[in-house]
This record gives sequence, structure tokens and C-alpha cells, in this order.
Amino acid sequence: MKTSIKITITAGLWLASALAWAQIYTCVDAGGKKITSDRSIPECAEREQKELNSSGTVKRTVKPVMTAEEQRLFDNKQRAENEERSRIAEEKRKDRALLTRYPNRASHDQERTEALTQVDDVIRAATKRIGELGTQRKEVDAQLEFYKKDPSKAPPSLRRQVDDNNNSVAVQKRFVIDQEGEKKRINARFDDELVKLKTLWQLTAAVPSKAAASAKQ
Repeated sequence: MKTSIKITITAGLWLASALAWAQIYTCVDAGGKKITSDRSIPECAEREQKELNSSGTVKRTVKPVMTAEEQRLFDNKQRAENEERSRIAEEKRKDRALLTRYPNRASHDQERTEALTQVDDVIRAATKRIGELGTQRKEVDAQLEFYKKDPSKAPPSLRRQVDDNNNSVAVQKRFVIDQEGEKKRINARFDDELVKLKTLWQLTAAVPSKAAASAKQ
């Protein structure tokens, strides 16, 4: 008798344990029929299924298997969302870096001035070099006066000096033009930054104001 009771209790415990661990799937097929199974239901592969606990409550929802086209569209959507999140995160990182570098208008104006001053120094050096080349050219022209009536008789070395001088002047003039373009690029860059910074400075200033207002309340 005791053995029988013990077997019954053991069987009951095993059954309860099996039910606790059992997987119960349920879905409604294309024909509207409700199907229940202890494993994923093939008839509902393209429909939503629910996995139930032993108590009958929903443990999780199993999404339908996507077609190749649906999977492609889903992957593209996920990729686009990830790229957008990355873009926003990178934009925020750049904004923080910009604020760290330029905490106020004065720091931004100062760096603009320093950048333009460096370019102006380079332009002055190039302009000075053009002046020196002009002086050299006058000396060469003075020597060429001896061959004014027949320039073809001028020594090759003298003609090379003329060519070298012309080339050097052209190089320096192009360099000055390039540096003037660099000044425009610098100003454009700082102008663009300033537009962004004005917004960031306003937002930064608003945070302490809100905190102070909250403290007073």
C-alpha cells in the first residue's frame, strides 16, 4: 500500500514537472482554425504563434517566418535605422567636441583670427618674394640692354635667368591666389561652426537656468 502511494506521488511530481517544462504553442491557421501543439506549428510558419506557460499565460510571441523579399526589406530597414542611430551619435559626439573646443564666442573668434593671421603671414612672405624677384629681373634686364638690337646674341645663361625669373614669379602669384582662397575657406568653416555653436551655447546656458528654477521651487 505504501509502495503504491509512493509511486503515485512520484508520478504526480514527474507529471507536474513535465507540465512546468512543457512548451505549448498555439495559433490560428489561414482557415481560422485554432491549433495547439507542444512544438512550433508548421501550418502557422507564416503566421504569428504564441508560446504559452503551463498556466496558459503567454510566455512569448513567435513572429512569422518572413519570405526572402520580406527579409530583404526588413534587413534594409534595420540597416537604415542602425545607420541613422550611428549618424545621430556621431553628430552628438561632434557637438560635444565643438563645445569643448569653443566654450564661448571669444574662443571661437580668437582661433579664427589666428588661422587668418597665419595665412596672411604666408601671403606677405610670397609678396615679399615677388618683390625680390622683381629686383632680380631689373638686374637681368639691365644686362639684356647690351643685346637690345639683337636679343638672339644674349648668352643662354642670361636667357635662362629670364625664364627662371618668369616661372618663379608665376609660381608665387599662384601661391598668393591659393592662399586667398584658403582665407575664404577658413572664414566659411568658422561661419558654419558659428551657426551650430550659437545653438549649442544657448542650449548649454538654458540647462543651468532650468536647474536654478527647479531649486527655487
